[in-house]
Amino acid sequence: MKKEKPFIIRLLLRGRNLFSNFFFDPWEMLMKWRAIPVFVKNIFEYNAKRKSNLPAVRFSNLFFTTYEKYMPGGNVGGHYFLQDVWAAKKIYQSGTKHHVDIGSRIDGFIAHLLPFCTVEYVDIRPIESPFPELVFKQGSIVELPYPDNSIESLSCLHVIEHIGLGRYGDPIDPEGHIKAAKELSRVLKPGGKLYLGTPVGKETVCFDAHRVFFVETLLNIFANLQLEKFDFISDEGKSIIENADFNFSNGCKYGCGLFVFSKN
Repeated sequence: MKKEKPFIIRLLLRGRNLFSNFFFDPWEMLMKWRAIPVFVKNIFEYNAKRKSNLPAVRFSNLFFTTYEKYMPGGNVGGHYFLQDVWAAKKIYQSGTKHHVDIGSRIDGFIAHLLPFCTVEYVDIRPIESPFPELVFKQGSIVELPYPDNSIESLSCLHVIEHIGLGRYGDPIDPEGHIKAAKELSRVLKPGGKLYLGTPVGKETVCFDAHRVFFVETLLNIFANLQLEKFDFISDEGKSIIENADFNFSNGCKYGCGLFVFSKN
């Protein structure tokens, strides 16, 4: 396991995160300040090089994004990227043509599914879908709009850890995750699959953002389902560890557990 950062570094990072949540990211602000001279230089250089038939840079149309030159071109890693690919690949390989998802990220995971299957998507907040392959149903994960034993292919990625914390307008409920697990288990069809992703590590509540669970906690609240597979994304978020060890996962601070459950 990766060696823990010194206390002072952890304290500074925690302070930055807290400040960013309430106000702005000081690191991003520094990147912007650093880029201002480059931005101004580029304006003059562009206008000097342009031909008369091309539009000039005008003050009314300035759109400052030069700071992006100091940032990575993208991130092929992290919980969401790896988790979404993991689940989409498994659903594709299963041959599923109709899938139900509860609250997962639309611009990542759901977008991966639409080219090969239709998706019913349930969320407490409304959305409008321009795609016939994506059908929206407004509802709560603690009271799903489906009968018992009715869904063959079901997913819920980075959702259950939020339930009951009020982050998305849901009622405050310290047992929200337990009630959500009960509903997911209720609607899953015998022989069906539930693909679940959620933070795993040293158990805690980071109010009002999310919870982090021990693996055993999740196995307990999904006790009437069978665990078919457990994979894991560590704190570093660089790759997926297949058939991961529970003790290693529990020792992380903020990993991502990837579970495949089935119902007998």
